[in-house]
Amino acid sequence: MGRVTAPTPVIPTPPADLPGTLGALRAAGHQYRSVKQELRDNLLARMRSGEARFPGIVGYDDSVLPEVERALLAGHDMVLLGERGQGKTRLIRSLGALLDEWTPVIPGSVLNEHPMHPLTPASRAQVAEAGDDLPIGWLHRSMRYGEKLATPDTSVGDLIGDVDPIRIAQGRTLGDPETIHFGLVPRTNRGIFAVNELPDLAERIQVALLNVLEERDIQVRGYQLRLPLDLLLVASANPEDYTNRGRIITPLKDRFGAEIRTHYPVDLELELDLIRQEADLVAEVPAHVLEVLARFARAVRESPSVDPRSGVSARFAIAAAETVAGAALRRAGLLAASGTPNGRPEAAVARVGDAVSVTSTLRGKVEFESGEEGREIEILAHLLRTATAETFRARLAGLDLSGFTALVEDGAAIETGELVGAAELLRQVGTVPGLAKVLDRLGLGDAPTPEEAAAAVEFVLEGLHLTRRLGKDITDSGRTVYGDRG
Repeated sequence: MGRVTAPTPVIPTPPADLPGTLGALRAAGHQYRSVKQELRDNLLARMRSGEARFPGIVGYDDSVLPEVERALLAGHDMVLLGERGQGKTRLIRSLGALLDEWTPVIPGSVLNEHPMHPLTPASRAQVAEAGDDLPIGWLHRSMRYGEKLATPDTSVGDLIGDVDPIRIAQGRTLGDPETIHFGLVPRTNRGIFAVNELPDLAERIQVALLNVLEERDIQVRGYQLRLPLDLLLVASANPEDYTNRGRIITPLKDRFGAEIRTHYPVDLELELDLIRQEADLVAEVPAHVLEVLARFARAVRESPSVDPRSGVSARFAIAAAETVAGAALRRAGLLAASGTPNGRPEAAVARVGDAVSVTSTLRGKVEFESGEEGREIEILAHLLRTATAETFRARLAGLDLSGFTALVEDGAAIETGELVGAAELLRQVGTVPGLAKVLDRLGLGDAPTPEEAAAAVEFVLEGLHLTRRLGKDITDSGRTVYGDRG
């Protein structure tokens, strides 16, 4: 098997009509702006035009995003505080879209220096010598974002820079600034730099960021470099680390202009919107099944058996939806191998019974309280049943479902389960009074496919069981049998 290599990111090509020299840039009326001025101007332009400011960010319109906008307009560096899976990193990365699409740079400058605002002695000499004939390059906004996941082994050299022994060996003296190999922060000059999980940085490393945030210069070993760095610094942190364990040093906390708390989706509709946007589903998952999973994620998040300091990531609900879709695809594949009664291949449509698999596959995403050891699956299964019952009541309240309970009178039973095909399930129930209204309530339309109809029937059967109107047994072969409670 050949070696698998990561795809090389495609760097956009600058338009041909952009100025190619410093003189042409001046003649075009270009004005130098700092990164924070750039972000402020572009954010205001989007506000005035009504264009989406943070596309793809769900659930923060009335809470987090207004605070982020105020921080950007004020020119503040910011720290986002929130439990895992609240979209902090995604929000930070979306800030890059507020930068100018193209910005001029001095070619070859590791600090992305603006030709009208050179920083290093070499660049200043280059501009002075070439004047208006200085060739300029153009940097796309996608290349103006830098990010570092804070890990305990992160060094000052990684973030700020260090002396390059090779350059000293080439004959430069220790006092020459050209001997410095710049780290990630100065290399993101004229851009946005993000530090994820800032509390995980050792305190002595956090000290190195003090001057970056306040004086906007950097210090490398014995060098005092007065390089006025131009960047927006954004950090993310877990509030438990940030406030209780004191892992961020006080002077660094004081230098952030804005502290913004993130949160999980505040209501069910936002949770559903997030799942629909983010989940990569390999099969159809009906709306009522997605609602069960959204309610399930919220129930896990609010359970007293789960450690609230850790939180339950939004990725939990997303992974649950993808798992359920995978279970539906597996059923369709296995039924295709065994053949279907009508000869038509089974389409992959998820049912509420497929959700049972998530209690075991996703328990690793949840941190339980110490006293619940050994009961993890039991707790998740109970919460899933509760979420299913709540969805059943919300979706089908007020409907006459006596036609379904009549199916199991006089000792009759209905078998369903992971490997029961749609045709087999529908054959068992036949024509059921009230099914059309159920399909309408579940949003499956006037002409659902057999697989969608089977998903609706199974949901009703499970809901009637959870509301104590039907009995339920699991056979040794894994099939689910619904019958009379007596």
